[in-house]
Amino acid sequence: MDIQAAILWQQKEPLSVERVELDAPGHGEVLVEVKAAGVCHSDLHPARGDWPAKTPLVLGHEGAGIVREIGQGVTSVARGDHVVLCWAPACGECPPCREGRAVLCDRLEKTTFRNRLPSGASRLHARQQDVAPFLGTACFADFVVVPQEAAIRVARDLPFDALATLGCAVLTGVGAVTNAARVHPGARVAVVGAGGVGLNVVQGAAIAGSERIIAVDLRPAPLAIAKTFGATDAIDGGGDVPAAVRSLTAGRGADFVFDTVGTPATLAAAIASARKGGAVVLTGLSRVDSQGAVPMFPFVMQEKRLIGSVYGSGNPARDIPRLVALYEDGKLKLRELVSRTYALAGINDALAALAASDGARGVVRW
Repeated sequence: MDIQAAILWQQKEPLSVERVELDAPGHGEVLVEVKAAGVCHSDLHPARGDWPAKTPLVLGHEGAGIVREIGQGVTSVARGDHVVLCWAPACGECPPCREGRAVLCDRLEKTTFRNRLPSGASRLHARQQDVAPFLGTACFADFVVVPQEAAIRVARDLPFDALATLGCAVLTGVGAVTNAARVHPGARVAVVGAGGVGLNVVQGAAIAGSERIIAVDLRPAPLAIAKTFGATDAIDGGGDVPAAVRSLTAGRGADFVFDTVGTPATLAAAIASARKGGAVVLTGLSRVDSQGAVPMFPFVMQEKRLIGSVYGSGNPARDIPRLVALYEDGKLKLRELVSRTYALAGINDALAALAASDGARGVVRW
């Protein structure tokens, strides 16, 4: 079938929205009509050349839509189901999957992280060549073909623009709190970066019952938004962040510090902002060549912990429905995350706005 998709033909060049041929779903795959797609920094990185990527490539990995066709062997969804797309569909059989750590599935290294479907087939074609699906998802397009494990069924009465943010930013942020850090009630939390993931760390910490939630950012607008998501305090990231965090925590530092930016400078600030015995959780994806430094002597003597967290550190097939339930109960903000909406033709404007973002999320809607 012919669809419209945004193709990255060359890194550091604008995406081209054009006609693309999409094959029918194969065994174990489903065809999803995309209704909304979030615009995430993980899309911006390959577009801007921060990460190496083989092109041509259809970007987009944070989406929601309706199942329109199913391939042979599909049992988890049916035509007409509303779904959230999951860019890390687990095999369910490898050692990490058996340990309950689905986001570390061994298959992802051979498929998702190489911009391939688990089947190995190429479903997208343009200008007489195959086009790769970014993170196996490629939802900057009218329709996508994904494995059935990548389509998580949700209720049909939920707004698609809210659901789209669940597929990455919400799951990553809230999951870092609940699964990776396991923040306890009464904890004092600092969040470095109040973008899409950072705002969800903030509201995840609020849901967990944190006593103090300190948002850190260089810009006033994201800090103001963070206050509406549950932050009790806001700090200008251009100042002495560790000193400011200590001043708000009786001189001790935060129990948990989340670095959602992922630069050497923010990691250093996060480590220095944690109390003795505290934890630093790194969710921000840096350039692939970035190196952070750890102050080894005080790190040992103060028994601080450094934790990496990808995609919420859990099982998306289980966690996405839980997040939907929190939204339905009024405990999780989703629609408030969306500050800008675009048609697919405006995808380059969406990426530019993200690069200079004043907080919250841009969403492409159909």
